[in-house]
Amino acid sequence: NTTDSPVAVETLDDVPEHVLRGLPEDVRLFPSAVDKTRLGVWATKSILKGKKFGPFIGDKKKRSQV
Repeated sequence: NTTDSPVAVETLDDVPEHVLRGLPEDVRLFPSAVDKTRLGVWATKSILKGKKFGPFIGDKKKRSQV
C-alpha cells in the first residue's frame, strides 16, 4: 500500500531575485517542457549560435547538482 506524496512544484517565487535580474533580455523562466515540476529556460526569440551572455550572476553549480 503506497501513498503518493505531493510533488513540490518549483515556481518563480523559489528563484532568487539576483537570478531573475541576471537573465538576458530575451530569456524567461517558465515551466519546463521536460519536467513539469521544475522551471525551464525559454527564449522569447531565436538566439544566434555563438551568442554570448554575461556577466554571470549567481552560484555556479556542477553538472551533477542541476
